[in-house]
Amino acid sequence: MTEAAGPGTGTVAGSLTTVEQYQSAILRAIAPLPPVAAELADAEGCVLAEDVTAAVSLPSFDNSSMDGYAVRAADTGHSSERSPATLPVTAEIAAGDTADYRLAPGTAMRIMTGARLPAGADAVVPVEWTNGAGDRVEIYRPAEHGNAVRYAGGDAIEGETLLERGVRLRPMHIAVAASAGRTTVKVQPRPRVAVLSTGDELTEPGTPLLPGQIWDSNSYMIAAAAREAGAVACRRSGVPDDPAGVLPALEEQLTHADLLITTGGVSMGGEHDVVKAALQELGTMAFRKVAVQPGMPQGFGTIGADRVPIFTLPGNPVSAYVSFQLFVRPALAALQDTDDLRLPAVRATLAAAVRSPQGRRSYLRGVLSGGQVSPLTGQGSHQIAALGRANALIIVPEQETGLPAGVTVDVVVLP
Repeated sequence: MTEAAGPGTGTVAGSLTTVEQYQSAILRAIAPLPPVAAELADAEGCVLAEDVTAAVSLPSFDNSSMDGYAVRAADTGHSSERSPATLPVTAEIAAGDTADYRLAPGTAMRIMTGARLPAGADAVVPVEWTNGAGDRVEIYRPAEHGNAVRYAGGDAIEGETLLERGVRLRPMHIAVAASAGRTTVKVQPRPRVAVLSTGDELTEPGTPLLPGQIWDSNSYMIAAAAREAGAVACRRSGVPDDPAGVLPALEEQLTHADLLITTGGVSMGGEHDVVKAALQELGTMAFRKVAVQPGMPQGFGTIGADRVPIFTLPGNPVSAYVSFQLFVRPALAALQDTDDLRLPAVRATLAAAVRSPQGRRSYLRGVLSGGQVSPLTGQGSHQIAALGRANALIIVPEQETGLPAGVTVDVVVLP
């Protein structure tokens, strides 16, 4: 099987910036947000900024793993169906009972799952091995020492690290932190992201379309992508196509955003580059052509007194989406001080031939299944319907203008 060349990392001919050069420039400008203390109820999905250790051993006491009878194993040693051991039941211990119990030899105590094992007991006979009734219990099977007993420290010992800094907190991690007695944990806060779509042609979904108008999909898509990448995102649609409208819209977001994203208004040399014109007044911006298809026109910089990072993405929806995954997603990871947002890359067999412009790395929409990736028809940067069917991006390196069916290609798996 023919092998396709991997993505290039060098300088692209002309004035184009490579994907890696642009990514590196972005990451040099991003610093993690300062950690904050978060209540457990609010910490799910955040990146842990400290180790969580066990304040006490887990469990902190010997307890029963089953409903049954606490016994001395030696008192059940000759039990059988024909000749059961019969022991008087002297107490019943429920989960949460804090009284001190002591088991005398030759006796049993009824015990519930999770209840503390009484002193003197070294085994639990499951209720299914008994007649389960009365003041005297018949035991039909011998219980070995430690049977159905959860020993103190069997899960973790005091001082043991239960969660390491850098883990993104999922429901089971929240449970671990709670079991360690924590009510709060130190986390990297979710980045606050504001998404603005520019264009006089945009109108909100659900409103009637006038000739020349389109429903805004970009702000919904990019805000959703930011939330999927761990951020808290808000959106503002229909920012007018003039600097006087863009400038106050951006300034309004500066006080409550850790990162700004705009779509549209940054074409290379067009008279309607309103975002570019407005940003020249607010901060330090760099607009460049990146050797990528789709999404060549890109802008990144910082604005305002707090130097809030801002991305200016192309207005075509596929270009905006691919640009987000390539450039904004790593920045959101850096703000959260994590690398767990890296999209998985695999190798797959190309099911059909593809084409690509010379000197630019293409990310073509495809469907990955069973080690094979099929390029979708409709690779235009405006064709959002095809994007909705994609679960992967097929990479065509800069030096290639086409790849035949049957070659092995690099594929980015979409979230």
